[in-house]
Amino acid sequence: MHDMHSAGLSTTFGDDNVSVSDGDRARSAAAAAAAAAAAPAGGSGEASEGRALAGVDLNLLVTLDALLAERSVSGAARRLHLTEPAVSRALGRIRRAIGDPILVRAGNTMVPTPRALEIHAEVHDLVQRAHGVFAPVGAPDLAALDRTFTILGSDMLVASIGVDLLDRLPRRAPRVRLRFLPEPTPSADPLRDGTADLEIGQIDSTAPEIRVETLGEDSAIAVVRAGHPLTEGPLTPQRLAAARHVLASRRGRLHGPIDDALAALGLRRAVAASVPSHTVALSLVARSDLVGVAPRRLGRDSLAALGLVPLDLGLDLPNLSLCLAWHPRFDADAPHRWLRAQVRDVIRRSITQGEF
Repeated sequence: MHDMHSAGLSTTFGDDNVSVSDGDRARSAAAAAAAAAAAPAGGSGEASEGRALAGVDLNLLVTLDALLAERSVSGAARRLHLTEPAVSRALGRIRRAIGDPILVRAGNTMVPTPRALEIHAEVHDLVQRAHGVFAPVGAPDLAALDRTFTILGSDMLVASIGVDLLDRLPRRAPRVRLRFLPEPTPSADPLRDGTADLEIGQIDSTAPEIRVETLGEDSAIAVVRAGHPLTEGPLTPQRLAAARHVLASRRGRLHGPIDDALAALGLRRAVAASVPSHTVALSLVARSDLVGVAPRRLGRDSLAALGLVPLDLGLDLPNLSLCLAWHPRFDADAPHRWLRAQVRDVIRRSITQGEF
């Protein structure tokens, strides 16, 4: 798990090795402070024992910590930026609640009682833990971060950014693992139900609270094998419509934006097949006369590896939005913020590199 310690936070916070006696003393200090806050003026510590925490002034813990550290009302007042009378009144409430004078006069100084010495470390620890709870979220300890992140995305997008993203892990967070899963169906909401940490690409989530960040855009191109008849001469809408096509659709669709653009020109293409991934579609294109479609920038490396030829479609098509999406419960989670920064960077690098 990621490191839970913040700057200034006690090193015993969240440590399973804390002894029972230490925990008991810490709880006793907390109970004493709670009782002090709840005690009315002139009441005894015994009378306030067991009171509920409603209305408790937990600033008394901070005051007690300063008094035990400074062993002086005036010193505690300077530390807390309060007046001496205010600190003196707080000390009176603490004394009544705990049933112990805490600090007593010894000449020109004040000395702690045995009870004060007994609870000093626990009180300081509690105050440091409270500061840690309300401190801003810092950077995670990447060397110790042991976590598996699940990312939803198309195989083409994963192939485009996967190498760069995975190359970063051994150097920056060696114990982090990534699980890539296909894009969800419209009826599923893995970001909301917690089965996925991030979704990348064109976002289909219908949950209104999902955070969606647009990172850039890409455009569609036609792809064919080397030596395909369409590589000879200009690619017109008529020639494009006359060819046989293969679609990549995880939902098995046989119709897409290209069909709409062709229909506006009075044309209709022949779709031979629909396959569930871009990888399969491009493999079929590489070994046949089928025509496929791929993103211009994100598909660059995959097309080059298969020896495919990119062709401008020459149609009025909408651009492909490339987005990053997550559930707001991870907004302040330091490891998740780190992951988002890495994914954001590799996607932007991929879509800003040169085109074919």
